[in-house]
Order: sequence, then structure tokens, then C-alpha cells
Amino acid sequence: MVVVFVLGYLAIAFEHQIHIDKAASALIAGVLCWAIYILSAGQFHSADTVPIHMFTGADGSEIGFLEGAMHYIAEYELLEHLSEIASILFFLIGAMTIVELIDINQGFSLITKKIETTSRPKLMWIVTLLTFFMSAALDNLTTTIVMASLLKKIIANYKDRWLFAGMIVVAANAGGAWSPIGDVTTTMLWIGKQVTAKNVILRLFLPSLICLLVPLALLTPRIKGNIRRPEGNAALVPNLPGLTERQQKIIFGAGLAGLVFVPIFKTVTHLPPFMGMMLSLGVLWLITEIMHKHKNVNVRKKLSVIYALKKVDFASVLFFLGILLAVGSLQSAGQLGRLASLLNETLGTDQEGGVYAVGIFIGLLSALVDNVPLVAASMGMYEIIPGGYFAQDGLFWEFLAYCAGTGGSALIIGSAAGVAVMGIETITFGWYLKKIAPLALIGYFAGAIFYILEHSVF
Repeated sequence: MVVVFVLGYLAIAFEHQIHIDKAASALIAGVLCWAIYILSAGQFHSADTVPIHMFTGADGSEIGFLEGAMHYIAEYELLEHLSEIASILFFLIGAMTIVELIDINQGFSLITKKIETTSRPKLMWIVTLLTFFMSAALDNLTTTIVMASLLKKIIANYKDRWLFAGMIVVAANAGGAWSPIGDVTTTMLWIGKQVTAKNVILRLFLPSLICLLVPLALLTPRIKGNIRRPEGNAALVPNLPGLTERQQKIIFGAGLAGLVFVPIFKTVTHLPPFMGMMLSLGVLWLITEIMHKHKNVNVRKKLSVIYALKKVDFASVLFFLGILLAVGSLQSAGQLGRLASLLNETLGTDQEGGVYAVGIFIGLLSALVDNVPLVAASMGMYEIIPGGYFAQDGLFWEFLAYCAGTGGSALIIGSAAGVAVMGIETITFGWYLKKIAPLALIGYFAGAIFYILEHSVF
């Protein structure tokens, strides 16, 4: 199982080199891990004629089961994991659909039209801070795509755009880390009840902001003068026939309100977050149906939720399904529990210094490999134990949310935001490594140090 998982992990990490989408690798690895787990029930130990399977639990102890019972137990564990995975996937589908609906109704143009400055330093601060807060309300990948597309409309020179796009990656990852809906890994920790929405916002906002402000402050003195705007750019976004600015404002406001409503709904009702997201999507769906019912049929189709669903990146959804299935199998079979014990012995995660070391290591590792399986593995390795570093809103989970969310900025391939910018602007790996990576690393460690000091004092 470990070999299959590692091979799948390598295929995910090098998807651009081997030209195989990471969703395919994740799905194959996830299913094969569970298949091996089920088939391993054929290894029996028998004192007489009754076949017994010796199963190693997560704590390392051996438990005996009758031959047929092991298959039922494994199937039960699979369905138990699937219920948790499904809640994450439905949450993501709902959030991605709402964001796409805002986009096709040109709600984001309300923001982009307001950016008129040509000063490089001023524009850099406006774009990055706007990205930081937008990624917390939406998500870092969508915000990066919106802002990177905006750059093409306001900056003519590609070298200028590369610099702005690189800082957008840093800002988007930092902004997503402190919000329960801003980054997939923070969302996973929130849905898994490792962190609560209130505390992750209160305790990670300042470290995440420091993670952006420090590199921004270091970069500002080096960028002077004005940018050149593309010619013939009278309107950043042309309106669709019959789509008024008032309707854009309604969709934009209702969409953002729906996303912000989700944590509130969970707090009041104690229902899983995906229920609040489905409610928000349903209300927004109703609003758009009523608003556009008198428009031309072809225009109405392009402004509908059905059209937005076609634009949702379902390959990413299937990637999350595959990788979470694989991690779930390792958790059920006990490998993650043994890995947690090994880390306890080597790094001392039972002490504060060890917790910080593990968090920083995972954050840096997420620049090389995807942060989703890293966080999923961490969630499988450690249980939520009341009191101490692994309690809900405990030191380990909060610091993990910060590190996994921001560490990927160190390399352009280290986050979904970076990969998106790489595709939109064709930024080279070497250029990012030279120009942005040092700034991102300084910001990452500055935010981590601030969190450590903040935790020590308060």
C-alpha cells in the first residue's frame, strides 16, 4: 500500500513532466490502496480449523478477526471515510459553482473597473492586497485566475506582468490560509473539526498578512515608474446584451454573502458546512433564474447555473477524491499511526518545538508536492485529543493550516495558484525561482515567527 501511494504521489508531483493529469494518478492510487487492503485479509493465522486474520490496529496492537469479518470491517471503514470525503467534495463543488456564476455574470468586473492607477508601486499594493482579501472570501485558485486575467487588461509589458503575477501567487496563498473557505487544506481542517472558523480567522490573520507584507515591503523600493496599459482598452469587460450593472452588483453581492454565510450557518445549526454551501447555491440559483427569465434564450443560458457547472474544474474534484481515498486506506491499515509515532520519537511532537518543526517541514515540503495529500495524511496521523497541541484549535492544527497554505509559494509548482499563473502567463520555473521564491520564503518564515511569538505571548 505504501509503495502504491508513493508511486501515485510521484506521478502527481511530476504530472507536467510525464504529461498525465494528477487526477488520473490519484484515482488509480486511491482505488488500488483499498483493493490491496481488502485482499490482505487473505493472510490468516489459525490455531485450529477456524481461519483468523491478525489485523494490526493504528496503535500497533494485533486484533484477531474471523475470515469473513475482515472484509465487512474494511467495507465499513471505506464507507465511513467516503462520508467525510463526500462532505468536502460537495462543499468544493458548491463553492466553485458560486464563484463561476459570479464570473459569468461579470460580477468581478465591478472591482477591476475601479483600478485606474499606472504607478508600479501603488498598483502592486492594490493588486496584492485585493488578492489577499478576495482569496479569503472566494478561494486562492479562483482569485488568482481572476487577478491574472485582470493583469492582461491593465499591463502591456509581459515582464511587468510576470512580477505582478508572481506576487499574486504569494498574496493568494497567504489570503487563503486564514479563511475556512480560502484554501482547500484549511477547508479540510475546518470540515474535519481540527479547527473552527472563528479561531482560524483570529489567530492566522496577522501571520498570513505578515507573510505578504514583508516580501511586499522588500520589493517596493525596487519597482519604480509607471506601467504601460494596453492600447484600445476602453472597457475592461464588455457587457453581455441585457446584463445591467445593477444585475452584476446583485449577483456579486449575493454570491459573496452566500459564501460568508456558510460558517455562520454551521455555527448556528451545527450541520456540516456543505449543507450551508448547498443552501447558498440554491438561493443564488433562484435569484439568477428570476433575474434572467425575460432575457434572450441564448443569453440566459450563458448566465445560468447550468452553464457555471460546465466551467467547474471537476478534474480537481476527482483528484481530491482519489488522494483522500488513498490517505484513508493508509489510516485504516495503521501506516499513518506508525508514521505519527515515528515523528513523535524523532522530532518530539509531544513538545512545542517539535510541533513547530513538523509544521515548517510540511509547509516547505508542500512547495515540492501537493499540500492536499500532506494535510490529509496529517489528519490521518493524529487524532483530535482534548487538551494539548492536538485538541480542536490546538497549536498543531493552526500552525499546520498556516504552513501548508503559504509554504507552496516558495516554488511556482508548489500550489494550484502558482500552476494557474504559470499557465496563464507562461512564467518559467527558473524566473520564479530567482525573482519571487526568495521573497516568498522570507515571508513564509516571517509569518511563522510572528505566529510563534504571538502564541508565546497570548
